[in-house]
Amino acid sequence: MNMISIPPRRARGKVHVPTVTLAHGGGGKAMKDLIDDVFVAAFDNPMLAPLDDSARMDLLDLAQYGDRLAFTTDSFVVDPLVFPGGDIGKLAVCGTVNDLAVGGALPLYLSCAVIIEEGVSIDFLRRIARSMAATAQEAGVKIVTGDTKVVNKGACDQMFITTTGVGVVAAGVELGAHRARLGDAVLVNG
Repeated sequence: MNMISIPPRRARGKVHVPTVTLAHGGGGKAMKDLIDDVFVAAFDNPMLAPLDDSARMDLLDLAQYGDRLAFTTDSFVVDPLVFPGGDIGKLAVCGTVNDLAVGGALPLYLSCAVIIEEGVSIDFLRRIARSMAATAQEAGVKIVTGDTKVVNKGACDQMFITTTGVGVVAAGVELGAHRARLGDAVLVNG
């Protein structure tokens, strides 16, 4: 089994409450502090740093990897959130990276949208963000944009994550289920 190392927790920043509150989803200072202290601290990279509503990728940089973009999205609503071998954060990154790779793309960038139930522990949220960051680093992708929403207690089961991935397909690569033929070898991992 491949083990990944999760970066050490950074010192607490501006979030000084033990759990996520509705104020963390209200668009004000509490939300900015949560995003900075949890997500920016974990996903830290130059494309994310401006904290704009979208990430911008240089097409010339992308073109060096191939001639077509691949784009996928997936939502993760698992219970329990932590399980043998991983957690919802690791699953979200691995699932989206896998969707790109099986289509023949080199995964490069992810977006991450998190819906958080009021009352979730800030430390637990940090743990999930650090897990996502470590998994993204291992996969060679960057989390470059995202969205955070907080819902009333009972409106979701602790946390839902949606990740969207962008990759590049090299010229001549044509993978897909539609290309499978009788006699092909099938590799299963997991």
